[in-house]
Amino acid sequence: MRKAAVANTAKTLEKLEKSVQAGKYYEAQQMYKSIHTRYITAQKYGEALDILQSGASVQLKHNQVTCGAELAVLFVETLVKGKYPFSHENLDRVRSIYADFPQIALPHHLMEDDDDMQKLSEALVAAKTRVEGCSSFLKAAIRWSAEFGGPRRGSPELHDMLAEYMYSQSPEPDMVKVSMHFVRGNCPEKFASILVNFMGKCYPGEDDVAIARAVLMYLSLGNLRDANFLVDEMRKQLILKQLEFPSTELMTFVNYLLQTLEREAVPLFKILRQKYKSSIDRESLFDELLDGIAERFYGLQKRSGLQGMFGDFFKMMGGEMVA
Repeated sequence: MRKAAVANTAKTLEKLEKSVQAGKYYEAQQMYKSIHTRYITAQKYGEALDILQSGASVQLKHNQVTCGAELAVLFVETLVKGKYPFSHENLDRVRSIYADFPQIALPHHLMEDDDDMQKLSEALVAAKTRVEGCSSFLKAAIRWSAEFGGPRRGSPELHDMLAEYMYSQSPEPDMVKVSMHFVRGNCPEKFASILVNFMGKCYPGEDDVAIARAVLMYLSLGNLRDANFLVDEMRKQLILKQLEFPSTELMTFVNYLLQTLEREAVPLFKILRQKYKSSIDRESLFDELLDGIAERFYGLQKRSGLQGMFGDFFKMMGGEMVA
């Protein structure tokens, strides 16, 4: 009976794949969803997962990102409905779908004629679609991993995937969001490379803010080790590229802060915040992060109620929200 079911599923997958190959993307999409719904109704979650994984991968390989992302999100929702645990096997399936999301280099220079401008416009729209689709999928996967046996803040590997995709595929990456996921990942070396790359294309004055933000985010999670590693790794990479690490008051503050947090030094911590207030005020988020760092390392109560956007952000950093 089981063998017959497997054979039928294989035939169905083959038929649907041929439909996609023939360019019948919408028709195939409706069939993938219809079959998935039938399996879910019958509580055949394994078969539903097979259909969705295959469909997502086939659509994505044919650059049908909207269709592929929709099936990818349904795949994660089915993991949740079927109460599938976070495991190496299930993470491999998520990783496999992620690998099929297109990664396309964006054009860096504006063209002169109308044809080229049209192509550029289309490339930017496609990039936005890719990032939104992949983000929806990976955020859902992060929530699943946190809820079904993975780390409290979600799988570090999934956070790294999302951060890297958002940075590489966004025409103008949101470095706050990119950093937020990298600090909950486990690849500070890769994060350092991303920041070095960002330094080469950001506006003047954005480089030291991006570095400080990354360090403070690590520290707000109590992760002094990776905060120090990130700075050291960036210095090494910049030397190899014959570039200089930013030399600003904000970077001086970060350097002193890292040393201060190595020991019980509450008075010095408070003095640093006061002395470098003008540098800290360059980014609204810094005060919120420093309040959290004070609580993490010294048990000091937050000075503010953490209201609004940054309050929500800090809850995310603390793990109460995972994506």
